Amino acid sequence: MYFINHEQIDGRIQFLSVLAEASQQLEAQWAQGKKDLTWQFSQERVLHLAIETVTDIGSLLIDAFILRDASSYEDIVEIVHGEGAYSESLTETLLQLVKLRKPLVQDFVEWHRQDLHPLIPKLPAAFEEFAASVRAFIKSELA
Repeated sequence: MYFINHEQIDGRIQFLSVLAEASQQLEAQWAQGKKDLTWQFSQERVLHLAIETVTDIGSLLIDAFILRDASSYEDIVEIVHGEGAYSESLTETLLQLVKLRKPLVQDFVEWHRQDLHPLIPKLPAAFEEFAASVRAFIKSELA
C-alpha cells in the first residue's frame, strides 16, 4: 500500500492556478508596455515558484510510489514522465521550465529580465494539463 500525501499534493496543485493567473497578468502587463523592474522581478519569482511547485509535486509522487531517486530537477520530471504521468509535449515544457532554476537562483545577475520569458504565456495551459495528468496518474496507480 502506498502512502500519498494528498494534502500536500492538492495544495501545490491548487497553487498552480495562482501561478497561472500571475503568468496571465505578467503577459498582459508586458503587452501594455509595462515591464519595469518590479514586473521583471515578478516574472522571475513566478518562474521560480513554478519550478519549485512542479518539482515538489514530482518529488511527492516519487516518494509516494517508491520510484527511483532523482539526481536533479530535470530527473524528477523525467522519472514521473517515465511512469506515464504526463505527455511527452508537457514533459518538454516542464524540462524547459526546470532548466531555468540554475540561471534564476545562481546566475541572477546575468539573467536577461527585460523581455517576457517565452514560457510565461505557455504556463497556464501547461499547469492545467499537469494538474489533470497528476490527478489521473494518482487515481490510476491506486486503482
